[in-house]
Amino acid sequence: MLLDRDVLIDAGTGVCDLTLAELTPIDRVFLTHSHLDHVAAIPFMVDTVGGMRDAPLTVHALPATIEILKNHIFNWSIWPDFTQIPSPERPFLRYEPIELGATVALGNGRRITALPANHVVPAVGYQLDSGKGSLVFTGDTTTNDPLWAIVNKIANLRQLIIECAFCNREKNLAVMSKHLCPSMLAEELAKLERSCDIFITHLKPGEIELTMEELEEYAGQYRPRMLQNNQVIEF
Repeated sequence: MLLDRDVLIDAGTGVCDLTLAELTPIDRVFLTHSHLDHVAAIPFMVDTVGGMRDAPLTVHALPATIEILKNHIFNWSIWPDFTQIPSPERPFLRYEPIELGATVALGNGRRITALPANHVVPAVGYQLDSGKGSLVFTGDTTTNDPLWAIVNKIANLRQLIIECAFCNREKNLAVMSKHLCPSMLAEELAKLERSCDIFITHLKPGEIELTMEELEEYAGQYRPRMLQNNQVIEF
């Protein structure tokens, strides 16, 4: 998800749809967690635009997520360590650890706050606050009471983007992998006490139609809509 022109929330394969002119201004990536579908584009992005930028790309993530990137991706075996290239003094990449509940000020009144997520690896969601309104992106998560306790206190909440990775027949897999299915998502949305637009993400490509039909059946009162590629959301 591209915030304005300079911030990415996660960096999966969708980043490959961006042009060089769109990639170069991106200064920060805020990662929800370390799974490949959320980090896959970072190595190629740094390699492609690192030499075109005056400052390193900053990756904001939980300390555990940063350690995974260091140990398993930017380790010279899978990909070069761009925190050392072209030199340790002027690298193409730098890490900035975040903690749950911490807020990063981005300028122009924008703030990003790390929210609790419940997944199989250390993970967070994010509140994106423009100063006028807020969007909450849950990232990958399963049932998550601590999240709703915080979301329900966000006075300027405008949009909620939440996952639904599996259809109901795969509920056991959703529970095992700490994702959501429509019946579980309906129970989670019942904990939401604020009015906002709700968008669904992380749908499995072969089950999109079925999952959205089940969402209409189980959670239709919340009017969830599927998040679209290239969709623009203002808040």
